[in-house]
Amino acid sequence: MNLRPRIIPVILLHRQGVYKTKNFKNPSYIGDPLNIVKIFNDKEVDELILLDIEASSKSKDPDYKSLYDIAGEAFMPIAYGGGINRLDQVEELFKTGIEKIILNSVLLNDLNIVEKLVAIYGSQSIVANIDYKTSFFRTRVYFYGGRQKTNFHPLEWAVKLAECGVGEIMLNSFSREGTSIGYDLDMLKKVVDSVKVPVIISGGAGSVLDFQSAFQNGASGMAAGSMFVYKQPHRAVLISYPERTEIDKISYR
Repeated sequence: MNLRPRIIPVILLHRQGVYKTKNFKNPSYIGDPLNIVKIFNDKEVDELILLDIEASSKSKDPDYKSLYDIAGEAFMPIAYGGGINRLDQVEELFKTGIEKIILNSVLLNDLNIVEKLVAIYGSQSIVANIDYKTSFFRTRVYFYGGRQKTNFHPLEWAVKLAECGVGEIMLNSFSREGTSIGYDLDMLKKVVDSVKVPVIISGGAGSVLDFQSAFQNGASGMAAGSMFVYKQPHRAVLISYPERTEIDKISYR
C-alpha cells in the first residue's frame, strides 16, 4: 500500500469544456480544460483523471486532438476514460501523452480486452472504473454514465476485474457524486479487503478529512471533483487543491 496519499482531481470533459455534474446529471460549465490544467500545474497536483462524460453513451471516439493539447500542457500524469472500446483507440491515446486508460462500459461485454491490453502495455496502465448506486437497499453496478443497470454488486465486479488483470480499480459512488457528503467507506473497505490491486475512491469528498478517512481505510488514491472546482457554500467556481502541508498530515493514525 502507498505510504503517501494520492489526491487526484477528476475533470469531466463535455463539449470541449470542463463541466461538473451531481449524481451524473445536469452538467454545469466550469471552464476551459487547458486553463484549468495550468492552474493545477501551479498547485503541483499529484495526477489528473479526465473523463469524457458522453463518449460512451454516444459511441464517440476520444477527442485525441484535445487530449494531446491537454497532456502537452500538464506537468502531472494523466489517466483518461470515455469511449474506449478498441485496441487502436488505446494506442492512439498513449500517443497523445496519456499515461493510463480507464475502462468502464466496454467491460460489460468484452472483459477479454483487459488481457489483450495488459499483454501489450502492462497492467500498470489499465484502470477499471466501477460506477455504482444504492437504491431501495440494493447496490448495483451501472454502465454508460449511469444509464444501464446490471445485477452485479460492486464487490463482485471488483473481484472479477482484479482477476482479469487490471492494475487498479476506481470505485465511484454516483449516489454521492457531487454531493460533498463523504466517501462510501464501507464499500471501499470491502473492496480493498477483497482485491490485491490498488483502489481509488471517488464520489462524495468534501474535505481533507474525507481523504484521511479513505486513506485509513485502504484507498491508494482519493479522487474528487466538486471539492477542487467549487468554493462552498455557494458553489462559486474556484479551482483549488489542498496545500502540501495539509496532504502531508494525512496518515493511517
